[in-house]
Amino acid sequence: MDLKYLFYPQSVAVIGASTKIGSVGNDIVKNLVSSGFKGKIYPVNPNADKLYDLPCYKDIKSVPHKVDMIVVAVPAKLVTSVLEDAGKKGVKSAVIISSGFKEIGGEGLEMEIEVTKICKKYHIATIGPNCLGLMNPEIHLNASFAAQMPHPGEIAFISQSGALCSAFLDYGAGLGVGFSKFMSIGNKASITEQEILEYLAQDEKTKVIMMYVEQLDNPIEFINTVSKITHGANPKPIIAIKSGRTSAGMEASASHTGSLGGDDAVYEALFRQSGMIRANSISELFDYASVFANNPLPKGKRVAIVTNAGGPGIITTDEVIAQGLELATLNEKTYTILRELLPPIVHVGNPVDVLGDAKAERYRIAIDAVLEDSNIDAVIVILTPQTMTEIEDTARVVIQARAKTQKPIIASFMGLITVQPGVKLLQSAHVASATFPEHAVNALARYWDYAKSVSEGKEPWYKTFTDVDRVKVKSIILEQKGKKEWYVPEPKAKEMLASYGLPFLRSEFVSKAEEAENFVKKINAPCVYKIVSPDIIHKSDVGGVLLNVTPEKAIEGYELILKRVKFNCPDAKIEGVLCVEMAQPDGFEFIIGAKRDKNMGPSIMIGLGGIYVEVFKDVVFGIPPITQGVAEKMILEIKSSRLLEGVRGKPQLDTEVFIDALMRLSQFLEEFPEVVELDMNPVLVLPKGQGIRVLDARIVLDES
Repeated sequence: MDLKYLFYPQSVAVIGASTKIGSVGNDIVKNLVSSGFKGKIYPVNPNADKLYDLPCYKDIKSVPHKVDMIVVAVPAKLVTSVLEDAGKKGVKSAVIISSGFKEIGGEGLEMEIEVTKICKKYHIATIGPNCLGLMNPEIHLNASFAAQMPHPGEIAFISQSGALCSAFLDYGAGLGVGFSKFMSIGNKASITEQEILEYLAQDEKTKVIMMYVEQLDNPIEFINTVSKITHGANPKPIIAIKSGRTSAGMEASASHTGSLGGDDAVYEALFRQSGMIRANSISELFDYASVFANNPLPKGKRVAIVTNAGGPGIITTDEVIAQGLELATLNEKTYTILRELLPPIVHVGNPVDVLGDAKAERYRIAIDAVLEDSNIDAVIVILTPQTMTEIEDTARVVIQARAKTQKPIIASFMGLITVQPGVKLLQSAHVASATFPEHAVNALARYWDYAKSVSEGKEPWYKTFTDVDRVKVKSIILEQKGKKEWYVPEPKAKEMLASYGLPFLRSEFVSKAEEAENFVKKINAPCVYKIVSPDIIHKSDVGGVLLNVTPEKAIEGYELILKRVKFNCPDAKIEGVLCVEMAQPDGFEFIIGAKRDKNMGPSIMIGLGGIYVEVFKDVVFGIPPITQGVAEKMILEIKSSRLLEGVRGKPQLDTEVFIDALMRLSQFLEEFPEVVELDMNPVLVLPKGQGIRVLDARIVLDES
């Protein structure tokens, strides 16, 4: 499907054009006319002769000319017939405003499936149904029922919410933000974000892409698509705000779009692995977009602050450090210039405090000096309105400085009323600005994160392990399915994972006390007994784990663990006991887990393990396939990762083997979609050179 007909149509027909003022069908025609669209507009209404001085047509077949795009605003049950007629006429794009499809379920879902089929059949690039529409300010195209037309700019916006679009338009207008493309995509029956993103990646008018996301599909394909855009030959940043962080928010999202979004932690992984920047609020989204669109990529993290007020300078300094940036040290040449040209009482350092009586010229001297300093990578300019402050002239100084440097500059003219004339000048000249300096620092920090990831480039694809036994794993899965037992017993689970090179302690499944005694004597070391039962998942809760079993206590221990479990779970089916070599004490316990979401597919979780995993919840997710780079970043993101470095006299741990285990599990999950849940807890990471040991494993299979 050629998306150029969506964004650059030369003729538009409005199906459902209405003479009723205030209706959707009327507003769409009015918007096309009033926005100044230069192409042909064909209102389709069998009961009207004219609308806004344009002749009306009975149906799309009656339009005597070629039509590039249709905008559909008719009842849902009529949409499929409208699309059929449009397809036969050769229409190449459609915007379906009509609602009553997947979002209501039942018959609505069936109609949406039919819409998808027709669009594919006739190659109609379609956004919607259940959307606000789209705009292209460059050609004055307002194919929506939003009253406000944005100014042309370099930011594209994609939204899964139509109502939010209207708010964004108004907010953006207040900030002086212009857009290259602006669209609400609704239910995504025909084209998804991925196709739109691929188009925008090649769009010369778009420098930054903003997204509002409720739910995404095909995460692996999405990561591939987005990473090519964010880390390609001509990288473009993509900034997203994602709703549905909580379970209540996810349910609200499902009722809105007809699809459940999935666990927010998995989306966090998706954004991280694709190179997208996640904003946590709408204001943050616009802050990021303003800084990214109006500045070159930073070459480093050293920041200079120029301010006319000490307090805001200190606040900004604290935020620079908190966000992982660096307060730059001025070089001697800069000190000399500032001492010579500024009043003696001015604080010559960083922040450069030009004092409350500073006029535009004093700002110019300070800004020019720090921009010339080779120790500085970016500048934040703070202005608080004093009686002698030259707000507009100072804004012009910042504009001039921005025009002659390749270092990012962000202005924070603090306030809402007095500083507005200066802020408007900055906005009109495409200089990044933020209401408060903390917001400026936050946006700059995210821009530096993005710049670092771009410079690192997109890492090679993941490693495929050949020392695996797929046949063994498949045979165990088939055996479990044959018995209709979806919870894999621990001995079998360990056998499956060991077949993919995940290292376990020496162990043996036994069903008699004498067998247990023989194993303990054979390894001649303390052991752990674990009950094996398809009815018991959390063994320790029912007395199903016995520690420090020695050869002389082997038979007694076997009888004791059976007695305890039978007392606590009299109806549980007991298959036997897993005897396991006791773990070495010189390591730390982590958890490696996995789950398979019906929308988002498989994800891998790592974090602090053992019995406290539910208490501290120090975990992070990744989406297979897991590369070495992704595995390294996952490990660094958990707070307990410092334990791997060696703390309080403990040795450095074997991170390399830990990373290898994550990549092996990634391959395991990709090759066996029957696995829907998996836990390895704890995983003991031993000192460097000694590897890791999986102490416990649990696997659940898909019952279908």
